[in-house]
Amino acid sequence: MDYQHILFAVEGGVARLILNRPARLNSFIVAMHEEVRDALAQVAADRSVRVLVLTGAGRAFCAGQDLADRSVAPGAAPPDLGESIERYYGPLVLALRRLPIPVLCAVNGAAAGAGANIALACDIVIAARS
Repeated sequence: MDYQHILFAVEGGVARLILNRPARLNSFIVAMHEEVRDALAQVAADRSVRVLVLTGAGRAFCAGQDLADRSVAPGAAPPDLGESIERYYGPLVLALRRLPIPVLCAVNGAAAGAGANIALACDIVIAARS
């Protein structure tokens, strides 16, 4: 799969997944969720992978949900945040927890909202002082 919002590579038994929307502090949009879901499925299926390293590009790990992705037209129904959790964030956290390998999260800046929850779903979290 060709990714636009993440960087993903496996080398020497190490899978690296980098959230790659630095201009938006790596905040999630639907397409990014789909890419991360695909990459995690690849990690789960590849028996040569011994560890997953998850981090963010730029100055933040993840600022959570990109609120511009949930904007609605005036007078339209508000977005269903419960559906967003059930459809995207819950499965993401469960996919991280179910991996049969250690998941290391390198927090390189802000980890806010859902971004903090994603970091906390990992087995080991290492955070930069910044």
